[in-house]
Amino acid sequence: MSSTATVALTIILTSLLLLFYRGAPFLIFSKHQPPKALRFVEKCIPPLIIATLIVYCLKDINYAARPWGAPYFIAISVTVLLHLWKRNSMISIFGGTILFMVLSRIF
Repeated sequence: MSSTATVALTIILTSLLLLFYRGAPFLIFSKHQPPKALRFVEKCIPPLIIATLIVYCLKDINYAARPWGAPYFIAISVTVLLHLWKRNSMISIFGGTILFMVLSRIF
């Protein structure tokens, strides 16, 4: 099989598997309530992922040198405030990211 055919077949199979895995919960739980464990995961995992990302972003800051992590903390604070104000993840994420990029070029 040529490399182009292999790549095309890989993309098609991967797409079908992704579609199946994304759609399976809707097929399984369309008529029944999800189990309590799944509701717990659905409720608790997003904040845990966000906390993990924040820790990962802050781990390499040099607090002994200028600007002492100021762009990071300002951007995180603005992101939190935007989310509390608008309750829209996209506005919060893009607003915080754009502010961080601007601040990291200024400082």
